[in-house]
Amino acid sequence: MIALPRVSFGTAAIAGIVEGVDEEQANAVLECAWASGLRYFDTAPHYGQGLAERRIGDFLRSRHSDDWILSTKVGRLLKADRSVRGPLNKFVEPLPFSQHYDYSYDGIMRSVEDSFQRLGLCRIDILYAHDLGTYTHGDKADRYLRQFLDSGVRALQELKSQSVIKAFGLGVNDTQVCLDVLHECDPDLLLLAGRYTLLDRTAERTLLPLCKARNTGLVIGGVLNSGILATGARPGALFNFQPASDLVLEHVRQLEILCEQHDIRLPAAAMQFPLRNEQVLSVLTGPGRVEYLTENLALMNQAIPEAFWEAADALQITS
Repeated sequence: MIALPRVSFGTAAIAGIVEGVDEEQANAVLECAWASGLRYFDTAPHYGQGLAERRIGDFLRSRHSDDWILSTKVGRLLKADRSVRGPLNKFVEPLPFSQHYDYSYDGIMRSVEDSFQRLGLCRIDILYAHDLGTYTHGDKADRYLRQFLDSGVRALQELKSQSVIKAFGLGVNDTQVCLDVLHECDPDLLLLAGRYTLLDRTAERTLLPLCKARNTGLVIGGVLNSGILATGARPGALFNFQPASDLVLEHVRQLEILCEQHDIRLPAAAMQFPLRNEQVLSVLTGPGRVEYLTENLALMNQAIPEAFWEAADALQITS
């Protein structure tokens, strides 16, 4: 299993998801991440239609290649598109490209070459097949999964055997597709967003035991469930990018009460929660502002008593 640091940096925010981030601001955040000791960076063609790959590539190019780890994703091909102007796919100022899903052998091989060009780097350590599953594809999910299993996974296996990459896996928001893929092939890693959190433990019952049995590592993203575990149960709080339901709000209120009882902050507990499981190698953070990154890293170091975790485990949280 590839060794990863416990905290890593995701690049969606520096590509302007929801809120615009200019080049100077993006570089300041990356400099802060580097100065704080973060060395694993995750990106994707999807983030800003290639903007995140360009920015992280420009940043890492001046660093010694032995000092960092980089992952990007496959499954989307970008095509120059003059009609792309303004916000797209939640990114405020994307580059002028449209996206086309392709999880086939040829599509993945082309995607990797395109990523090398955008990054301007000679090395990619990890490739994740991005956004397979019903969360993204709805009723087309089976079609794309079959395309990946029939030929796409072979491309990743070849790239690893040829030492182009060190590891491969999935980068998804969907627990079921992880189970489906694990039953048919042997990914090294799963980057799972939002499904193994203090609030949403969907992955806990079936996926985590299977990962242990198969020696598959986990990188966990979306630990704040798109905001509610940072803001708390306030009006308008977002859970998975949608207004939180009454049930979710009530669960968060219970967690807030526990945090008050143990004198800890809710986002600190949320960020540290996944690392309690031995299969979790790293937790992603990646805000678009220096002050937010500094705060997140401080939250990762806040002491949390075992009594809190025991009480939190006893709650009937979303799963």
